[in-house]
Amino acid sequence: MTDVAFRDLHGMAEFRAAEDLQRQVWGEGDQPDPADLMFVIQAEGGLVGGAWLDGRLMGYVFGFPTRDPQVQHSHRLAVLPEARGLGLGIKLKIYQRDWCLHHGIARVRWTFDPLRAVNASLNIHSLGAESDTYLPDYYGEMAGINAGLGSDRLLVDWDLASEKVAALAARRPHPAADGTSLPLALPEDVESLARTDPSRADALRRDLRAHLQDAFAHGQRITGFDRETRCYILSRQAPHRTIADAPSSETPDRQHGL
Repeated sequence: MTDVAFRDLHGMAEFRAAEDLQRQVWGEGDQPDPADLMFVIQAEGGLVGGAWLDGRLMGYVFGFPTRDPQVQHSHRLAVLPEARGLGLGIKLKIYQRDWCLHHGIARVRWTFDPLRAVNASLNIHSLGAESDTYLPDYYGEMAGINAGLGSDRLLVDWDLASEKVAALAARRPHPAADGTSLPLALPEDVESLARTDPSRADALRRDLRAHLQDAFAHGQRITGFDRETRCYILSRQAPHRTIADAPSSETPDRQHGL
């Protein structure tokens, strides 16, 4: 197999390929970000990066500037079903980290469904992002693969300068999060649960919302995720770091299909 190449998208044909990739990943009814919009946002300082295999776009990450020049919002991350298992999701995020540090950006924020264990594993366990913000019914009713699931979201904060994030990006050993495990396990597959037992899925979402909102209100934040028990790990708030302390990655190098 030819090595996967990671680079920014160039030209409208590649942005249209990213638009088509969204349709394949998020399903019928979900509106993709238009190619021309991504093209212009990239020209104005955003990131549209892709994973290419034999000249074909297999995954991409899309982030745009915020009111704070040191913060990027990461809007989309997707990998085609046929390319899953290649680790492209985490590699695209490491590409994003390197890109942001090179452009003077210290933090990246994004949202994800707190009931999706696979996303919690990537975002919290593998990347080292943290969260203290719960957004109930953030997007309202959704379509495509998210139809019927509810749209509660966690807003995560990825501190690119932190020792934890740098170690994980470089695949160096790092101590597991030290905190209290939330006494509520995520379902192994929330989409399957929503199809087979929607009332159970709704009850789990309500319980998780109550637990996390209460924890955040009392000064705790999500700092880890136990992949074996599928439980979030909560710790006390810690101060943010600044771009002045941000190291570069030591690796060369709304989410789904990771």
